[in-house]
Amino acid sequence: MEPLQLFKMLGDQTRLDIVLLLKASGELCVCDIYTALNLSQPKTSRHLAMLREAGLLLDSKHGKWVHYRLSPALLPWTKNIIDAVYVTEKNRVSQLLTSITDKTLSELSSV
Repeated sequence: MEPLQLFKMLGDQTRLDIVLLLKASGELCVCDIYTALNLSQPKTSRHLAMLREAGLLLDSKHGKWVHYRLSPALLPWTKNIIDAVYVTEKNRVSQLLTSITDKTLSELSSV
């Protein structure tokens, strides 16, 4: 991946947030990602497809859901950029991850 392509991918707030969520959590289901970002499933899937096609993400199917994670094949300079951005956005990413937990707990308590 060329630097310009990486910056184009991360220059969109939604795609940046997806990458940072995956950096923080390791792997997430599409449903968790769209919950955290408060987006529709189609919009989230479109951004995930762009990141996957750029080589930033890998996906795997688990039942009816697709799970995503950062590609382990990322070049060191790419990982360094993601790590540096994560450090500056860690608190905001933690808040996004909390929304997943809150929704899960809410759903469990309503059963």
